[in-house]
Amino acid sequence: MKAFLALWSLLWTLGLPFVLLYLRRRGRRDATYSSALAERFGRYRPQMPGAVWVHAVSLGEMRSAVPLIRALLDRGERVVTTHFTPAGRREAEQVFSLEISDDRMAAVWIPFELSWCYRGFFAAFRPKLGLVMEIEIWPRMVFAARASGVPLYMCNAQYPTKSIARDARLPLRPAVMRGFAGALVKSQLQADRFAAVGVQNIHVTGELRFDQPIPPAQVAAGRAARQALAGERRVVTFASVVEGEDDLYLDAIKTALAEPDAPFVVYVPRKPERFDEVAGLLAAQGLRFARRSQIFAENLTPRAGAAAGDILLGDSLGEMYFYLAMADRVVTGGGFTPHGAHNIIEPLALGRPVVVGPAIHTIEYPTAEAIAAGVCFHAETPEDLRRALSPAGWPGPTKAQIDAFLAAHFGATERTMRAILPLLTNR
Repeated sequence: MKAFLALWSLLWTLGLPFVLLYLRRRGRRDATYSSALAERFGRYRPQMPGAVWVHAVSLGEMRSAVPLIRALLDRGERVVTTHFTPAGRREAEQVFSLEISDDRMAAVWIPFELSWCYRGFFAAFRPKLGLVMEIEIWPRMVFAARASGVPLYMCNAQYPTKSIARDARLPLRPAVMRGFAGALVKSQLQADRFAAVGVQNIHVTGELRFDQPIPPAQVAAGRAARQALAGERRVVTFASVVEGEDDLYLDAIKTALAEPDAPFVVYVPRKPERFDEVAGLLAAQGLRFARRSQIFAENLTPRAGAAAGDILLGDSLGEMYFYLAMADRVVTGGGFTPHGAHNIIEPLALGRPVVVGPAIHTIEYPTAEAIAAGVCFHAETPEDLRRALSPAGWPGPTKAQIDAFLAAHFGATERTMRAILPLLTNR
């Protein structure tokens, strides 16, 4: 492992100019990428010794961490969150703005994968505990924490089948995972998988996303928007659509719009840099659409004369519950690409049936359970997708089925807090 870490550090040192160039280029579209660059080198203005460290690399991980961070703050802990993407950092700064202004929390960039960068991070925060959301396996992070005496846990963790197959061919990542102090995992199946590669101190705590707070203002605005834009038409929301899926989804949408009971469609790209691109695709297809930024004010109230034709393009960040609340059913993006589908829990939390594509390895739990419970439709082909858009093709679950599924999976925050309590009280 020492030889690997030395090689890893060498690669990062040689590659650092390219990483900085990447951040600069991304910064042209989103200036946050290139802001506070000193933090990425381990130099931090906030000093918060004894904080609980939560690493949430991007938006999805940060959203799943929200209920746990709230529980830590309610207990009187101070928290530092680390991120790599602006979306994750912005979410932390928005949700916990009051706590940040009160110096009870800080949101910063994760340092580059170099030992001297991490020394600066640990000097600034001296965390009593580290929690890495999902399955972010960064060698220098893991072993720098270990060298600094910081117990670092995988949190809300899963070990997808695709990763297992890859690691069987190149077992470096399991060796790094064994460097964690332990793992707080989503299910017993995941616990068995981590144990099989030698991870110690495993606790089954469940899926934190089931405990996420739902913003009532967004839900109310979504219901009002549905009435204003769709009237009596049923609504299908395509959420977190990623590059490579648009052609497939737009073909299915055009087919659905040609039917007598044509739905109103809400189409939400996952990344803001794709908003203009997707608007161009919709226009090129001759589809009647409007952008959220054009027909809604900042407070989500419709502007005078607001109309969207057949499609609302969701070109905003942090408003997913607004778009989901408009829907009768939701298609979660990513599943028709090799990268895998995104979160299905948010639509289910609003009582909306959800459709996923064939690639579900990224959300194996709880998607397999949701499919078995009948609250999620697994569209393995484009024809399946077209069928799933219509109640005639897929009647969908009852409200009671969705409520029962949610009730069976709630409570991960409490179980996680119980598991980490000895680490919070003994340090």
